[in-house]
Amino acid sequence: MSEELILAIETSCDETSAAVIRGGKHICSNIVSSQIDIHERFGGVVPEIASRKHVETITRIIEAAIKESGYEAKDLSAIAVTEGPGLVGALLVGNVAAKSLALALDIPLIATHHIAGHIYASRLEHTMVFPALALVVSGGHTELVLLPQEGVFHIIGRTRDDAVGEAYDKVARALKLPYPGGPHIDRLAQQAEEEIVLPRAWLEQDSYDFSFSGLKSAVLAAINQHRMKGLVLNESALAKGFQQSVIDVLVTKALRAAKQYEVKQLILCGGVAANQGLRTELAAACQQEGLQLIVPSPKLCTDNAAMIGAAAAVKYKHGEFAGLDMKADPGLSLEAWSIRI
Repeated sequence: MSEELILAIETSCDETSAAVIRGGKHICSNIVSSQIDIHERFGGVVPEIASRKHVETITRIIEAAIKESGYEAKDLSAIAVTEGPGLVGALLVGNVAAKSLALALDIPLIATHHIAGHIYASRLEHTMVFPALALVVSGGHTELVLLPQEGVFHIIGRTRDDAVGEAYDKVARALKLPYPGGPHIDRLAQQAEEEIVLPRAWLEQDSYDFSFSGLKSAVLAAINQHRMKGLVLNESALAKGFQQSVIDVLVTKALRAAKQYEVKQLILCGGVAANQGLRTELAAACQQEGLQLIVPSPKLCTDNAAMIGAAAAVKYKHGEFAGLDMKADPGLSLEAWSIRI
């Protein structure tokens, strides 16, 4: 076989996923089992429940991924798994499964970074050009990552408190909307004819960091003011004001960083990259600046194993494999995970 065939496993949070990726770019299969319906009643992911569901489903998900790919286990070149970051119990389930397979098949094990996966999900549908800049927006991460070359990551900005996805969920909870809150806030914002203007947290003049806790507090204050005055809250207008504040800060800082670092491409990735408001406004801003924007399709923005396989292919290319003593690392550094150059 001329191209490597990687079985990838992703269990960092509440999706159990396995995929077979050929040549780092071609999806042969990508099976995802979501737990949203289980965690919805709690308003967020319960780590212990997530871990137990991974244990229940991991074997059949891996078997389904191999079967759907049209290949057999003996055809695999390597096993890739999310080493971190994520929920430690959930990560452990995937790690044990991956190490067992790698040992049984006598093939290399590739420890993979979850955020690198989100970034390299773009390669499954687009051609990545370096130097590039990634705007990572997900439930647990909001970061600006500079990619000077393939497999190398430098974080130039990160959130100082809530990630974008966390802020969306907390605002949705305050508005009594279902979990996860992002799609519901986005839908309300798109429907709004008015906007309740909310503050923007720009931080220091030259900073690429983000902060959304103050914005969340402003939303809660607006809700409480309406309740105390006995007024009917225009939820769509508030959702639009919240979303517009988030988008303005993300777009402005991303474009400023892209210009400063003279990148050839901007990558939008992570679960919140499925947000239609953000995708539309960032695309318009990039077009105006003459900057190429690539965004994975919505199904590849949320957690899935195909993205882990795409990132792992970079490590495979450079011969950087993990030992069977690999441990789940919920605080794994993206910069430290870079290839050795």
